[in-house]
Amino acid sequence: MDLGVRWKLHGDGRTPAPGAVVRPDERLSWPRTAGLGAQHVVAMFGASFVAPVLMGLDPNLAIMMSGVATVVFLLATRGSVPSYLGCSLSFVGVAAVIRAQGGSSATVTGAVFVVGGALFLVGLAVRRFGARIIHATMPPIVTGAVVMLIGFNLAPVTASTYWPQDQWTALLVMLFTGLAVVCLRGFWSRIAIFLGLVFGYGISWVFDLVFGRIHSVDASGKLTDHWRLDLSGVGQADWIGLPTLHAPSFEWSAILVALPVVIALVAENAGHVKAVGEMTGDSLDDKLGTAIAADGVGSMLSTAVGAPPNTTYSENIGVMAATRVYSTAAYWAAAGFALLFGLCPKFGAVVAAIPGGVLGGITVILYGMIGLLGAQIWINAKVDLRNPLNLVPAAAGIIIGVGNVSLKFSDTFSLSGIALGTVVVITGYHALRAFAPAHLKTQAPLLDEGTSSYDDAKS
Repeated sequence: MDLGVRWKLHGDGRTPAPGAVVRPDERLSWPRTAGLGAQHVVAMFGASFVAPVLMGLDPNLAIMMSGVATVVFLLATRGSVPSYLGCSLSFVGVAAVIRAQGGSSATVTGAVFVVGGALFLVGLAVRRFGARIIHATMPPIVTGAVVMLIGFNLAPVTASTYWPQDQWTALLVMLFTGLAVVCLRGFWSRIAIFLGLVFGYGISWVFDLVFGRIHSVDASGKLTDHWRLDLSGVGQADWIGLPTLHAPSFEWSAILVALPVVIALVAENAGHVKAVGEMTGDSLDDKLGTAIAADGVGSMLSTAVGAPPNTTYSENIGVMAATRVYSTAAYWAAAGFALLFGLCPKFGAVVAAIPGGVLGGITVILYGMIGLLGAQIWINAKVDLRNPLNLVPAAAGIIIGVGNVSLKFSDTFSLSGIALGTVVVITGYHALRAFAPAHLKTQAPLLDEGTSSYDDAKS
């Protein structure tokens, strides 16, 4: 059985030719592959530590289980879909509502365990009936808009959480990373994101020595005098330690609050798989159901031991877009590092000490890359944005997603941000299509090749 764990050496294994891409079934030399894997781990560490902390869960356990979930995903997709699975920020709001209702950590993980199960069932349905059921719901205008709002929805995280902690460090890191991506050659340009983080770590240390403490908001949002680089937690952390485990607890009230997130997760997965397919040049339609189901299984395994759920990660798609290395060998290396790092509280403390200003400079580039992949989907599908049938739902959904607009149904249930934006794009497109005059629907097929009969059926 082909498990996708055999890779051909790309060229000499050292430096890809200018403009060349390293395909999923290829790899660079193992030291370089390990370096790329480390970059993927570092890229997802910021959000993967922030999300579980905001959810009140153990970040070290989150990192370790993200490695487990990634292994499950790579095996399930036979190495054809290069993706890393990390803690989804879509669940942060759900966890806050559940805890506001008096729910414990076990209640939170129990609710999102059920979400993982629902996602698994959706994946099975897509495998059974084909990717067409996703495409029929989310043609390129919809998919592109969802990818765009997923990326740009992360902008407030940068603007309000990371960048204000040290704006000048963030600016320098952004400039350094941009120069590294564009100006460096060979392997060094492929790890520009990692180099940007190292540069930011160093410049923050130098600024602390030269200028002393900075007066700005800290990670909690409190305005205070603080060190840019605080290593106090590193000295206190153990070298080896097992994260804290706990079993989930199931309560209907919490489950009902969490279930709507499935909408966002299906959209995220479809958008991510579409984005990866666009970058690699391979049609991954036949892998979409497997990818969604694998995400569900990964989330169930993770929440079963007390960690947050996992899903394909936007940050790592941004890293692939920057490096053009799509080798799944790098993701196996990343999963291995995550497993080891999850068992090393001291390393977790080092990564958690990365200054917010540094993450601000990095995420400005990464999150923007993710959002612009949505535009690339539109361009490749030749979506006509002059057509109001395409323009109106995409415009409304993107603004809702980017602005994190909220729609409150009751004291315990609301939709906002990615989830609400996705619902508006999907329902808006199909509702408008049902009432649109014929001349707005008689354009080039909106769906991918092999699924365009949907337009004929609806015309």
